[in-house]
Amino acid sequence: MSAPSTDGPIRYEQPLPHVVRIVLARPDVRNAQDREMLYALDDAYSRAVRDSETRVVILAADGPDFSSGHDLTEAWDMNGVRPRTLTGGFDAPGAEGWFATEEELFTGLCLRWRDLPRPVIAQVQGRVIAGGLMLVWPCDLVVAAEDATFADPVGAFDVNGAEYFTHLWELGARRAKRFLFTGDPITAREAQAIGMVNDVVPAAELAQATLELAARIARRPPFGIRLAKRALNQGLDLQGQRASVEAAFGLHHLAHTHNRVLHDRIVDPSGVDVIRAPTPRHSSGSPES
Repeated sequence: MSAPSTDGPIRYEQPLPHVVRIVLARPDVRNAQDREMLYALDDAYSRAVRDSETRVVILAADGPDFSSGHDLTEAWDMNGVRPRTLTGGFDAPGAEGWFATEEELFTGLCLRWRDLPRPVIAQVQGRVIAGGLMLVWPCDLVVAAEDATFADPVGAFDVNGAEYFTHLWELGARRAKRFLFTGDPITAREAQAIGMVNDVVPAAELAQATLELAARIARRPPFGIRLAKRALNQGLDLQGQRASVEAAFGLHHLAHTHNRVLHDRIVDPSGVDVIRAPTPRHSSGSPES
């Protein structure tokens, strides 16, 4: 296998023939995503897709947590970068410039990754918060450690949820409403019970279990896998998933404009304290509860 290579906050590995593992490598900040990380991840995905030998991609993360979400210390400007999608207007005044930036960095990249012509497996441990979901949910399969939890608490910022708004498909309507209304996390076992996670394994076995699944897929004809993925994603679009993401994105920016009027910033600043406040752990139990 080739030696791992590091591109800033991303590490690129080939642990098995035909299998690439892309690793989020900012464990000191719980893999919080800045613009550099998102573009490095996009570069790594592009590299994997351009390699005709790559049949399966694993998205993993260093440290105790998969991703704590978007880096709130990041300026998120678009100076000096080459856009990957066809959005534009980054320097426009008012809401237009920020709308274009988020359309590129968040929904645009997520939709681009969802449709990669290779199967992608998320290897998840620890916390996955808000923007972290936007890395996991575009993946085709999810293998989670028993300690994994998933949450989207950004309603506390007076917005409707993370920008890649596929909550309805990942959780179902009533669970998605509780998830967003309360900000309560769900466990790996709960996520598996509702179909959001494929496999749950002990943390010590996570990397090996993910590799074994990747190897099984890599032994199958790649074109058939590619067509199966496209057929399923087209089915999601016929159900309205892409249109729903774009509609929710518009509401997200209504919330940003609302917050600018009230707080002179795109989110309610009191949301940080709301999210960090201790809350009783509620288990939603079985899917029937």
